[in-house]
Amino acid sequence: MIERLHTSARMSKIVKHNGVAYLCGQVGIAGDSVADQTRECLSRVEKLLEEAGSSKSQTLQAIVWLADMSDFAEMNEVWDAWVPEGHAPARACGEAKLARPELKVEIIVTAAV
Repeated sequence: MIERLHTSARMSKIVKHNGVAYLCGQVGIAGDSVADQTRECLSRVEKLLEEAGSSKSQTLQAIVWLADMSDFAEMNEVWDAWVPEGHAPARACGEAKLARPELKVEIIVTAAV
C-alpha cells in the first residue's frame, strides 16, 4: 500500500511505502544564510519525519543540493550537529540551480518508518 500525505496536483510532501518514508525536498527561508537555511530545512525534515512515524535517527539517505559548493563547509557544520552520533545516513551533496535564486540549500530525505 502506498500512502501519500499533503498531496497536491504536483507532489506529495510525504510518500510512505513498505516501511519507508520518502520526503519531498525541503528548503529554508529565502535570503537567510546557508547555515540558517540548512537549520530551517532540517527542522522541516524533522517535522515531516515525525508525522510519517519516523525520526532523524532512522534516516536512510539524504541528498543535499547547494546553489554554490563554496557553501559546503557552512552547510556541513549545521548538518554534523543535527545528525545523531552513529546514525549518519548515506548522503550525496552536489551543486544545482535551485527553484529560486535566493535559495541556497535543499535537502531530500528517505527514512525507515
